[in-house]
Amino acid sequence: VVAALALATELNKDWIGAHQELAMSCMFLAGYCGIIVEEYLGLSKAAVALLMAAALWSIRATAEGLEALDLEMGSALGEVSAVIFFLLGAMTVVEVVDAHQGFKVITQSVRPGSKSQLLLAVAALTFAMSSVLDNLTTTIVMVALLQKLCPDADTRRFLGAAVVVAANAGGAWTPIGDVTTTMLWIHGQISTSATMRDLLLPSAMSSLSAAPAPAPAVPTTTSSDGLPTAPSSTADDVAAAAPPRSNLVLSVGLGSLLMVPVLRAWAGLPPHMGMLACLGFLWLVTDAIHFGEERRHLTVSQALKRVDSEAVLFFTGVLLAVAALDKAGLLKELAEGLGRLVPQQEVVAGIIGLASAIVDNVPLVAATMGMYDMQLYPQDSSLWQLIAYCAGTGGSLLVIGSAAGVAFMGMDRSASFGWYARRITPWATAGYFAGLAVYVLTQQH
Repeated sequence: VVAALALATELNKDWIGAHQELAMSCMFLAGYCGIIVEEYLGLSKAAVALLMAAALWSIRATAEGLEALDLEMGSALGEVSAVIFFLLGAMTVVEVVDAHQGFKVITQSVRPGSKSQLLLAVAALTFAMSSVLDNLTTTIVMVALLQKLCPDADTRRFLGAAVVVAANAGGAWTPIGDVTTTMLWIHGQISTSATMRDLLLPSAMSSLSAAPAPAPAVPTTTSSDGLPTAPSSTADDVAAAAPPRSNLVLSVGLGSLLMVPVLRAWAGLPPHMGMLACLGFLWLVTDAIHFGEERRHLTVSQALKRVDSEAVLFFTGVLLAVAALDKAGLLKELAEGLGRLVPQQEVVAGIIGLASAIVDNVPLVAATMGMYDMQLYPQDSSLWQLIAYCAGTGGSLLVIGSAAGVAFMGMDRSASFGWYARRITPWATAGYFAGLAVYVLTQQH
């Protein structure tokens, strides 16, 4: 398909120049559809995103010339690289902490109690972890914990669904908790303090409103009192199996992630530079504590090999593709048309959230960032905060709507799309709109 389009472009340069917007729109829609159906066709969404970006910039070069392309591409690469370097640094920090089994220190704080206590403990811990880590890592850690904590498959499935909802909600209220919120933060649409202040309550409401969903259906487990049985491994066993100084690495790793917004506020250091600086500090710490030891798998060098490079390339392709649309003026035209059709900011953000339950929220938010002028919608305006909330929590409406949901399905084979839609989607939808209502009400006062 790409080869045929390239040949057609070469043979119809005049037509491309006269119909640049139509050609780019069709190419973007074709690439977007490829990303949506990746699981059904066996395509890599990273490959589709990269080809889509290359095709869009080729159309742009055909219409505007190579000189204009060099200037626009240089500007676009500067913006995209800031996001990519930030993500690469954050993902590496998480990999280093995970290699040292640092997350087991956190998950050992969860102990079986009553069904409601266990549900609240799992949801609260997931919500807190996701505000610092990405929702995918948080979900993997928590679902792995549930596999040891809950021997009953039905109990595990319902609690796992609560983890997905809480992970997506927890990542929406901090600038480092979700990739879409991070994108808005890095590009200046939202700030750290205002985002955390204004989105904490809506995100918590979204998580809490959906939390009762598993409670009526949680079946009785194998223990004599009807509660989940305790995990087979104790905290001492975990401590014995963990690498040395895992607590230190956990503290330094999480502290590094938390220092990024602090460095931005106090020293004016760009987020991607702050993240790289924190990664460098963690690198020195791990090299020092493992000096002279045969523990290569614990080093940052080895962690870099385990980073999900496909995800990084996917983000790169999507952001470059959206940048091409932005340079062509298509996003501004789309924003103007959407503004005439739907003038209310709340409705626009709500639509984006609902759409993120079906399609990937990264290109949705990336496109929205270029649609609206920051002269009209300055930093921390309601539009940007609502987009951060809706894009983050909207992925919980369907199990395929977020990376957390997909990971949950992969780790728990009994969690099907149909089961989630029947048992969890109504509660997740109620939580989504409840959080939206909380935001609107709090902003009115």
